[in-house]
Amino acid sequence: MTNLVLELQNAALSLDGNAGRVDILHDITLSVARGETLGLVGPSGSGKSSLLMLMGGLEQVTEGRAIALGQDLTGMDEDTLARFRRDAMGVVFQNFHLIPTMTALENVATPLELAGHKDAFERAEAELQAVGLSHRRDHYPAQLSGGEQQRVALARASAPRPQILLADEPTGNLDETNGAAIVDLLFGLRDKHGATLILVTHSHSLAQRCDRVVRLRDGRIAEDVRQEAAE
Repeated sequence: MTNLVLELQNAALSLDGNAGRVDILHDITLSVARGETLGLVGPSGSGKSSLLMLMGGLEQVTEGRAIALGQDLTGMDEDTLARFRRDAMGVVFQNFHLIPTMTALENVATPLELAGHKDAFERAEAELQAVGLSHRRDHYPAQLSGGEQQRVALARASAPRPQILLADEPTGNLDETNGAAIVDLLFGLRDKHGATLILVTHSHSLAQRCDRVVRLRDGRIAEDVRQEAAE
């Protein structure tokens, strides 16, 4: 079995906007090994989040190939991609994306229910406990602080035991204290479940905790550095 979980081969991304077609990513070739922690860094507009979206099949490459866990995402339709993400990936966004009409427990349990897990609520409760929010299980997102909402989002992403965990600026909307707590939880869940972690960040200290850092500039890989992760 290959040790690679993600692979981009000469991948490019172009999107149609009001001003016409915009080229966002150019000739990206990148492999990520099982269990690796990869930080994506670079200035605003360099293509970090777009690259993460390609890795998660949330955007389709316009040239080249994107392969995850041996599956070619390039030719998958939206329904197949959605099922693949549900079963294999967890995604944490900067803006939480919780369902406002559902409690914390229901938000975490929903993807488990959709995947057919009969113990969805039991697993959801265990994940909330793992992020220190079992006492907030019956609260709605509007009743939670930003840090608490991100903890719920993190519990939801990790509950299905994904092989790949993607995080897009997971501390971007949080103060320093809450941001540090989320980072510790993110790496702790990675260690607990053995997932491959890929994250977009502007935080130098967060990037320094990764096994490897890829720096983007103008939609291209400018630097790919393997480093000793900080303890």
